[in-house]
Amino acid sequence: MRHHREMPAHSPSILFHNGRIDEPSTTTPSTALLIEGDSIGWVGSEDDAPRHVADRVVDLGGRLVTPAFVDSHVHATGTGQSILGLDLTAARSKAEALHMVATYCESADTDSVLTGQGWDETQWPENEPPTLAELDAACGDRQIYLTRIDAHSGLVSSRLRDRVAGVHGALGAPEEAGSAHLRLAAYTLVHQYAGEQLTSTQRTAAQRATLDRCAQLGIGLIVEMAGPTISGEADMEALLRLADSPDTIDAAAYWGELGRTDIVTELGLAGAGGDLFCDGAIGSHTAALSTPYADDAGTGHLWLSKEQVASHVRACTLAGIQAGFHAIGDVAVGAVIDGISEVANELGEAAVRGLSHRIEHCEMVTGAQITTMSRLGLVASMQPMFDRAWGGDDSMYRQRLGERSALLNPIATLRAAGVPLAFGSDAPVTPLDPWASVQAAVFHRTHDQRISARAAFSAMTRGGWRALRRDGGAGTLRTGAPAYVAVWDTEGIVLPTAEGFAAPTCAATIAGGRVVHNTGLIPN
Repeated sequence: MRHHREMPAHSPSILFHNGRIDEPSTTTPSTALLIEGDSIGWVGSEDDAPRHVADRVVDLGGRLVTPAFVDSHVHATGTGQSILGLDLTAARSKAEALHMVATYCESADTDSVLTGQGWDETQWPENEPPTLAELDAACGDRQIYLTRIDAHSGLVSSRLRDRVAGVHGALGAPEEAGSAHLRLAAYTLVHQYAGEQLTSTQRTAAQRATLDRCAQLGIGLIVEMAGPTISGEADMEALLRLADSPDTIDAAAYWGELGRTDIVTELGLAGAGGDLFCDGAIGSHTAALSTPYADDAGTGHLWLSKEQVASHVRACTLAGIQAGFHAIGDVAVGAVIDGISEVANELGEAAVRGLSHRIEHCEMVTGAQITTMSRLGLVASMQPMFDRAWGGDDSMYRQRLGERSALLNPIATLRAAGVPLAFGSDAPVTPLDPWASVQAAVFHRTHDQRISARAAFSAMTRGGWRALRRDGGAGTLRTGAPAYVAVWDTEGIVLPTAEGFAAPTCAATIAGGRVVHNTGLIPN
């Protein structure tokens, strides 16, 4: 993780008192906490609070103080574009989505690439995406690119197709030529082209919007999943520079490209992996399955073989660098685990365990594979909101997979086996909403996969730091721990133990000792 930012010569110390400090390791409830520099200097009772050493003293008025959240899987630029631009997640029919597109295009610059995100045809009565003719009618003579909610396929207008070299030759089945919906290679070409058209001003605005929204939600650190086909090196470096600003939350980044251990060292990245795609997504019919989809004759697409996985993990392990892969379908998860197992047999399990290689998403995983993950020290970086959005009886998962859908996202089984968990949103795929992620894990749609509120909260805080191979108390409120803190407008220790849980409002967020969000609670 990068740490280029230097703290001021004298960073004001802050004493919070008269509150509820969420530190379950203490034998008696704590009500006060001191932040000194970039660390927690003291935690204890009201009577023992060291007011004399604090530059600022803040009366919490009973408010709750917790570790700040870590969102362990984010795409910052795409998330910011969704915040600032066309967000189609609210569309409840194809007609409504097309109307939103038409309205957006009316006031748009006809020469720029217009983007939108979040459409989901499984939530529409038509249960189908717009045709190319329908999209062109809605957007007129505009270049428009609309990613599906899973960000693994998208709608692309005729004019934009004509601008992107190689798209027509990359189209898959014959019917794709007349469809607005592009997948696999054709989609990747358009996605890369659209990203290249962003100006530096547009990129900064989008990334700033994401970092600001995170701070408002009590998130102190995001983990960016970058790569050559996702966002590009320039985009990742721009985000890391922005996150080095004194008024923003922190960002760590992974680079998803086979064999690129050099860039990890050069740029101080967290690892060589993250969204290094082994397959696609269930909703787009591109997750790699062992048997066909329930609503499609195909079995998805496997981007990486077991041998390619092993080659990458071998290079990373020898270099002392954490590796990771995007794997959703059972074939993809199997390729990743088999590839890592091959390296463990060659280099020894201890060498592999010591680097905590990651599997992002890890949705379709068997009991035997989970046992192997635990033995090899692999981390499951998961998104509980996937189950909330697409799980259950009448759901996208059920449409795509039938009875297999009940086996997805086995959070409790992974945890019981000792596999470390780190939770995130995959924003903009699901929203930046850490409390909702915690609640989704507590109330998993498959009852046997529910975990306790405390375990879910830990996976959304300390679990994120551990998955980055950074501990030292990070993600806790213990003395000496890094000062990543959130203050909430609620009294008592509140965790989502009921379906109707209402998330508290964040009054302040502190990242690395710096106040990055403040509703007026902390004096200047």
